[in-house]
Amino acid sequence: MYISLAGFRGPDHAGPDHADSAPGPDHAGPDHVDSGPRSGRTVAFRVAPTVIALGMVSLLTDVSSESVAAVLPLYVTGALGLSMVAYGFLEGLHQGVSAVVRIAAGYAADRTDQPKTIAVAGYGLSMLTRAGLLVVQGFVGIAVLVGIDRVGKGIRTAPRDAMIQEVSQPEHLARSFGVHRMLDTIGATIGPLLAFVVLLLVPEGYRVVFAVSLAAALIGVAALILFVPNVRFSRTTTSTTTPAAPVPAPAVPSPVVRPRTLRSRTLRSRAPRSHSARRPRWRTLDGSLKRLLVAAGVLGLLTVGDGFIYLAIMSHGHLDPLWFPLLFVGTNGVFLLLAIPVGRIADRTSRAAVLIGGHLFLAGAYLAAAMGGSWIALGLALLMLGIFYAATDGVLAALAGQLSPQGRTATGIGAAQTVVAITRLVASTGFGALWVLFGAVPTMVGAAVVLVLVLPLAWWLVVRR
Repeated sequence: MYISLAGFRGPDHAGPDHADSAPGPDHAGPDHVDSGPRSGRTVAFRVAPTVIALGMVSLLTDVSSESVAAVLPLYVTGALGLSMVAYGFLEGLHQGVSAVVRIAAGYAADRTDQPKTIAVAGYGLSMLTRAGLLVVQGFVGIAVLVGIDRVGKGIRTAPRDAMIQEVSQPEHLARSFGVHRMLDTIGATIGPLLAFVVLLLVPEGYRVVFAVSLAAALIGVAALILFVPNVRFSRTTTSTTTPAAPVPAPAVPSPVVRPRTLRSRTLRSRAPRSHSARRPRWRTLDGSLKRLLVAAGVLGLLTVGDGFIYLAIMSHGHLDPLWFPLLFVGTNGVFLLLAIPVGRIADRTSRAAVLIGGHLFLAGAYLAAAMGGSWIALGLALLMLGIFYAATDGVLAALAGQLSPQGRTATGIGAAQTVVAITRLVASTGFGALWVLFGAVPTMVGAAVVLVLVLPLAWWLVVRR
């Protein structure tokens, strides 16, 4: 799959897994991009096959998870008759319980150099919860399953993103994440559509939705096991192998090209365990990464789940509950269209600016949902929420990976995701309580105002050196 910047490279350039030897100056790695046009040819950005494979796994997994997420608010508040506080707690679990294991999963992936194995465990655990939804009823059972599902997500996310980081060119990192998130979002769009069709054909057919979700999860786990290679992390070390015959030094120093192909094992020795296996500690993190984590936490405290925004729209009484899953489709469709273009903007300009600017659109989505008495307000809410996700989802992971030390990529990404998950758990639980106390509209407007006020602080934290 090619995401072209100006044209397509000819077939004379082999793919990332073509050669068994280390890449030379003309083969710089899996996402090979020439330093400039050659013989009148234009430059193309090639997505590593591993990124595509992981994207397809995420597509199938999101068909599973988002079909459930699209009916969960109605199932909890309608079929089960629970309050908004209870839903806020479940939404908080959905957003934040994965924080318990995200750093640990990233650390385990770095320590064992087996990110695929860790990811399989996470995807498999989430798959089991789909089966549980078919037999479990009541708030406690649903809460336990939601918690286990999010633990599975926490286990898989950092190792998966670290694999994407490992096989991607640094200058195209946000775009690689954008391609993955695009495929992920295709699944996130199909899932609610399936849920809508099921509810259209089978009123109150929540268990049918859960059965479809289980089937998609099974296929996703099988695809991960069969088609995703076991990516091993690059390490910067001094080789202990017997040196080859000496080669005369070139008259002009050649650029050093870091080997990144998956098959060049002899040129990619592992780091000493004393370096790569150190447990993550706050004091050992780079200052820039610390400030990114603080900024992500501040913004996370003012970020609530999609379900609240959609329930706020529904509270105006203009939409039949049958159409509720299609609100997810609208947001995911916007994300699908913008994930790669926004990633390209982030790579070419400033990832920090795109990340912070994206939260302006989240504030706009809050305001539009609060005023959601018209189709224009509804459309604006979905549009701005989709832009928010396009500007923050993969970009935050790219920033965290960029600021992480060599050999600690998964740990750094996991730390950022943990901070976001914990703060969103607090945000969703508190938002549900405020909804009960003050109502949907005042709570949405208040969240939008406070979010805008903290953006300058978040910007200062991220860009400060």
